[in-house]
Amino acid sequence: MLKIETLSQADMLRDPGAAVLDGEIPDIWHSLDWKVWVGGSLLAALLLALYLRIGIKLVADWINYPDYSHGLLIPFFAAFLLWDQRKVLMVTPHKASWSGLPLVAISLFVLLVGVFGADLFLSRISFILLAAGLIWTLLGDHMLRRSKFLLFVLTLAIPLPTVLFNHITFPLQLLASEVSSSILPLAGVPVLREGNIINLPAMPLEVAEACSGIRSLMSLFAVAVIFGYFLERGTLRRSILAFASVPIAVAANVVRIVGTGLCVQYWDPEKALGFFHEFSGWLMFLVSLSCLYLIHSLLQRVAGKSATAL
Repeated sequence: MLKIETLSQADMLRDPGAAVLDGEIPDIWHSLDWKVWVGGSLLAALLLALYLRIGIKLVADWINYPDYSHGLLIPFFAAFLLWDQRKVLMVTPHKASWSGLPLVAISLFVLLVGVFGADLFLSRISFILLAAGLIWTLLGDHMLRRSKFLLFVLTLAIPLPTVLFNHITFPLQLLASEVSSSILPLAGVPVLREGNIINLPAMPLEVAEACSGIRSLMSLFAVAVIFGYFLERGTLRRSILAFASVPIAVAANVVRIVGTGLCVQYWDPEKALGFFHEFSGWLMFLVSLSCLYLIHSLLQRVAGKSATAL
């Protein structure tokens, strides 16, 4: 039997991780009744029956649609979070509560609406709601608060609904077109913009939906959340790093469009829209990651100066 320090309930609520000494994990699994294991197995089987087809379709979307390819990282990161926080989770006070049942009922209703209404987003997001409701009902609100970051990470793997996706994509297309058409004349390229089409002397350049930057924005935001978890301490600095990915992704997409326009005008239109367009996408993503690291370094320097001042 592994040893743990005897703490009061109030102490555990203030710092659940304080119950773990020298990296030891409380040996609570042997104390669980066999009925708990049977009930947990039945619950897992029920969830598998409800969400198997939905999960298969979600994985297929991650593989087949580049806009959602970052979703392939999320299950692995979520599994790492469970492992990394296992000590804290094991000593977090847990107590069944009827308060979570309304959320369970709502999530099942959302699942029914999504399945019968053929709405993939609702059927997928219902799993997050159901997971939150089950944690609240079976383990209590303290465990739910401990699990909120994990649940947020899981939402990053769910593609946005089409209506919201279109509302974000089209303004990004217009923004990228407008900024790029303002920069290209500075390099001696005459431009006439019509909506999301940039008319160059050599040929018109359309800023299509795929070139709006939404793909790099969603992927970079997910990567920034993961990046922040490993390198930052504190919710504020992690949030700053995550939200900094939005302007970085937009700026990187503008640079990509401007570079494509310059290659069309001064090099070879066919190569500009082929090799350069594809290569610049990967290049700009790497540059964006470098910008995230620079912001991380700046946050560390600011935090260091604040600590020195104190």
